[in-house]
Amino acid sequence: MWSVVLLVVFFVIMTGIGLWGMFRTKTLGDFFLGGRTLGPWLSAIAYGTSYFSAVLFIGFAGKQGWLFGLNALWIALGNCLVGALGAWLVLGRRTRIMTQNLDTMTMPEFLQERYGARHLKPLAAAIIFFFLLPYSASVFKGLGHLFEAVFQIPYETALLLMIGFTGVYLVLGGYFAIAMTDLIQGILMFGGALAMVWVVYQRAGGFVAGIEKVGRLYQEHVPASQQPSVITVLSLVFMTSFGPWALPQMVQKFYAIKDGSQIRRAATVSTVFSAVIGFSAYLVGIAAHLYFNPETLPRLAKGGINFDSIVPTLLVQVLPELLLAIILLLVLSASMSTLSSLVLVSSSSVAIDLYPGRLDATTGKDRSVAMMRFLSAIFIIISYFISRYQFEFIVTLMSLSWGAVAGSFIAPYIYGLFWKGGTKVAAYSAMLSGLLTEIGLFFMLGPAQSPLAASGAMLVPLIVFPIVSLVSKKPENTIIEEAFKGV
Repeated sequence: MWSVVLLVVFFVIMTGIGLWGMFRTKTLGDFFLGGRTLGPWLSAIAYGTSYFSAVLFIGFAGKQGWLFGLNALWIALGNCLVGALGAWLVLGRRTRIMTQNLDTMTMPEFLQERYGARHLKPLAAAIIFFFLLPYSASVFKGLGHLFEAVFQIPYETALLLMIGFTGVYLVLGGYFAIAMTDLIQGILMFGGALAMVWVVYQRAGGFVAGIEKVGRLYQEHVPASQQPSVITVLSLVFMTSFGPWALPQMVQKFYAIKDGSQIRRAATVSTVFSAVIGFSAYLVGIAAHLYFNPETLPRLAKGGINFDSIVPTLLVQVLPELLLAIILLLVLSASMSTLSSLVLVSSSSVAIDLYPGRLDATTGKDRSVAMMRFLSAIFIIISYFISRYQFEFIVTLMSLSWGAVAGSFIAPYIYGLFWKGGTKVAAYSAMLSGLLTEIGLFFMLGPAQSPLAASGAMLVPLIVFPIVSLVSKKPENTIIEEAFKGV
């Protein structure tokens, strides 16, 4: 009962915010970046809620918590210190200044203007559009599993509900609505995550005793031959912590903050938020060892462990109804905020980066806002069909798309912010080498080693870029002077 009541209230509020955002949205800059007027709190919470989704709470926490045991907490630490704090302090100020200098709103636009490469923008836009689709679908799928477990409703029905309500507030309100809903969702996530950990470990005899027991039971539940190697753990930490440095939906938050002076405050807020959410998710994941053994774990039809169902099953068994309803909103909030950022960035790859013109020459009106709304709706629908009919494992989906996008952009984006000697040819080479490395390693090593494939896809272009820059034509001075003005 509580789940239904809170869910209805939540959706009504989200719809109202979408309508409010619609009236504030007048231009493409408003729809995509909130007019670059957002303060540090809104920007930081938007970053955090986009970082963590149902993929973490349902897929990653369940799988890594069981297979990694206490080592899964290293992932949370890396996400907090590198993925949040490091990203804001290293990239935030320069990204805000340089994107304004070059008058760019998207990653493809920035790369094109920074390197003076006319064909770089459509290439980057195509990578974003095609590889963020499976990531978006993975968010849908994780959320569908939770709804299925809590409400006992068909998975397909849960997906349709998510499409409807995410579409309403995103398509209507754009970035204004996303930022405001992210703030509300962030508060729910923060409080719900702490309460979830407290209850799960209190039922197991207390936090300290529970952690000690996890350490012992992990050795019994997971044979030494199946425990992850140091390389596997480090690759997963690297992928999930440095990957966000080059993901367009995360970098967008740097573009939208009001000015560079607010970066440090945003970094502090984002770090605290990421620490609470990240550690809470993995602490619940490793608590599976307190409530299950290899014989009682949720299983797939073919007999394998159903990692996507571990956390939902645990929460349904342990939490009281009211808290379970709040946790449902927590995961729903995480998923909807991530999904809205993915949809916004992916639809922009067509509406902004591939659309031939932003203004209607006959009326002077900004037609791209209508195009963005239309494409956002189409992207949500496509994501539904992918999550419904094609892919099977949430973590596999996320790992492939995450590695492909991060590997494509990490070198040209980061070098572009700090090194004046980076060249156009190097940007093309790094982007293609990252993409091809991810695809090649993913299929060579297999889905089980997808973090290693993603890590390789990010490391290879970081080596390729400076080598190619040293032997290729230097960038024009006018581009460098404009881009680096004021940094």
